[in-house]
Amino acid sequence: MIDRQKVVGWVLVAVSVVYLAYFWRMRLFEPGPVLSNNEWARVVGSIVVLMIGTINVRLAAMRERRRREPSN
Repeated sequence: MIDRQKVVGWVLVAVSVVYLAYFWRMRLFEPGPVLSNNEWARVVGSIVVLMIGTINVRLAAMRERRRREPSN
């Protein structure tokens, strides 16, 4: 059974990666209007969400490992 922390972590990672891929492809490599500060703030926020999601997944895996180890 997958726990809620791991699911939330993977959702955060997936959403941020999709947005970063969109930004990378559609906004940086296509001609168009100049990027605004608001768009750069969204990119930075998406990177932060990616880090938080990764931390969530790793902490869930660490908790699962600790549960499986026999206690002394």
